[in-house]
Order: sequence, then structure tokens, then C-alpha cells
Amino acid sequence: MSFSTCDLCDEHPDKVHVVDPVFRDFGGRSVFSGQIVTLKCLEDNSMVREKVTQNGHGCVLVVDGGGITRRALLGDMLAEKAVAHGWEGIVINGAVRDVEIMSQLDIGVKALCAIPVRTDKKGIGEEGMVVRFGGVDFNPGDYLYADANGIIVSATELSAV
Repeated sequence: MSFSTCDLCDEHPDKVHVVDPVFRDFGGRSVFSGQIVTLKCLEDNSMVREKVTQNGHGCVLVVDGGGITRRALLGDMLAEKAVAHGWEGIVINGAVRDVEIMSQLDIGVKALCAIPVRTDKKGIGEEGMVVRFGGVDFNPGDYLYADANGIIVSATELSAV
């Protein structure tokens, strides 16, 4: 699917929600889209590890880390697992690490920043709920579109006219 978030905003202004422009690109793919799958986890990426080993074809993993940037919720090894399982992209309201390697992987990754510190592994977190950050609700099953211009979310699948 070829798209521009600018064009989608112009063509579907009543159907898109624009995420606040606070995210940076860290993956090797700058344009990605798919159905939203949600996680909520704070300074513990156990659930991220579990989710990226599941089939992610046509999906974008949206991880609400509470905007906490003291520990990285995604690194190169988990990003590699996500690529192997077909995930289109990952958006993290938090930090990532191993960005040099991640930038070479065929997956879109957007996060607030990078930090070298790994997370705790306590198995704590939730999945499948609506998460809110960047001024937008991310509902499981909705659609996320991301490119160098930003991130937008829609309840329905959009196409460029």
C-alpha cells in the first residue's frame, strides 16, 4: 500500500486523528501501516517480547509505556523477532535501544527517544485495551498510518484517492 499521511489527512479529514508530533523514526522502514494491536507496560517489556513472537502480518503494535523514558521497551533482538513474525511496525510511547541495528531492519519503529538501559522482566502489563497518548485514542482493530510526516489513526481502513 502506497500512501502519504498528508494525502490521507486531506482526503479524509473527518476520519483521521493526528498523533502529536513527538515521535522519532528508529526502524529501517519509514512508511508503515496496519491494524492496531495494543499493549500497556511500564518499564517492563515482557509482554512486548511475547507479542512480537506472534503473527503480526498486517498489524502495528502500539505500546503505551506511559511516556517513561528511563528504560527501553524495544531493542534490536525484539525488533528482529517482530520482523520474523511479519509485524508492519511498532509505535512506543517510551524509549528504544540498539538503534544502529534497528535502523537496518525492515520494520517501522517510532518512539520518543533512545536510551541504553534495558527493562525489568516481571511479566507485568496489559493487552488489548484502548490506550491514549499523543492526544489520540488507539483502539485495537483501528488503523494506524505512519510516515516521515507523522502518525495518524482511523477507525476505518483508508485509501488514497
